[in-house]
Amino acid sequence: MGRTLMTIGALLLVVGGAVALIERFLPGLGRLPGDIVVRRGNFTFYFPVATSLLLSLGLTLLFWLFQRLGR
Repeated sequence: MGRTLMTIGALLLVVGGAVALIERFLPGLGRLPGDIVVRRGNFTFYFPVATSLLLSLGLTLLFWLFQRLGR
């Protein structure tokens, strides 16, 4: 159980670092046209539709490339 928690923690650390780097080099990511933001008084709802689609496309192409190079 301890090893699993340490692995998950390390993975979250790597993902957090990657997100911080991506935000630094691509500052518009997360505020694309198509991302839904609703602000009502003391409440904010944010749903990054366009960002999610863009990241999904990029990861799909990356994994496809890795699969092609692995043959």
